[in-house]
Amino acid sequence: MLEDLFKVVKTRFNGIEGKNNDDARKGNIPEDLLFKCPRCLQTVFSEEFSALNKVCPNCNYHGRLTAKERLKLTIDKGSFIEYDKDMLSKNPIDFPGYPEKQAKLRSETNLKDAIITGEATIRGIKTVLGIMDSRYMMASMGSVVGEKLTRAIETATERKLPIIIFCASGGARMQEGIISLMQMAKTSGAIAKHSEQGLFYLTVLTDPTTGGVTASFASLGDVIIAEPKVVIGFAGRRVIEGTIRQRLPDYFQSAEFMLEKGFVDMIVERKRMRSTLAHLLKLHGYTDENRYNN
Repeated sequence: MLEDLFKVVKTRFNGIEGKNNDDARKGNIPEDLLFKCPRCLQTVFSEEFSALNKVCPNCNYHGRLTAKERLKLTIDKGSFIEYDKDMLSKNPIDFPGYPEKQAKLRSETNLKDAIITGEATIRGIKTVLGIMDSRYMMASMGSVVGEKLTRAIETATERKLPIIIFCASGGARMQEGIISLMQMAKTSGAIAKHSEQGLFYLTVLTDPTTGGVTASFASLGDVIIAEPKVVIGFAGRRVIEGTIRQRLPDYFQSAEFMLEKGFVDMIVERKRMRSTLAHLLKLHGYTDENRYNN
């Protein structure tokens, strides 16, 4: 019903029904007036969707958050200290148009690359964080993403802190070739050293988590959490079906499928994420009283 209403109103505002004057054209409806859920295909007003922290009221699909939105919902206010915020990637294989694409994205998103890292407190418990942002080249993993994550993990290891990474990615970044693939081994090696010290590592899989990110640090958490209805996988559905010559379930590569098969430990709704993270940190011996003192 909302979609039909939207079509009628948009038609009138655009002056298609005989109102082709300039004033009518100036009244174009914003493209983001409505949000169409990619899971249930129902339409809601974008304001309502945002008010629900980008959770579909019809099917509970958890939409994509920006890194800043994620921080606001997760950490104690004013506690975030960002790491390596000015790190920029180069063009290691001279990929045509890559520097220009990066410059445009930096201007549009106010990000330097597809991840922010740093430290903050969650209900008083200090932790190191990595948060991927899908607005920047679908949070693909290039040299900067890998290096920032590795440094954050090494800092957590040195300071005996837990680390939480919110994963969201289309995989390795093709514009950086083999350099991007090397980040899989580099981040995994840093996590192994963190684990050897008996420290806690938690990953939160958000929409979408795919490709080389899934095949590396996203899958290595001591506890792996997923948000409801999100896409999790490695290769695309059509590639897999073509390889095994079998029809896959409709909910294949969903968080619910991954929970059923044991890949994910728990599915946590966004409204309970902060309290769940704090609870898991406490269960693993981290408390407000034991915060690291510089």
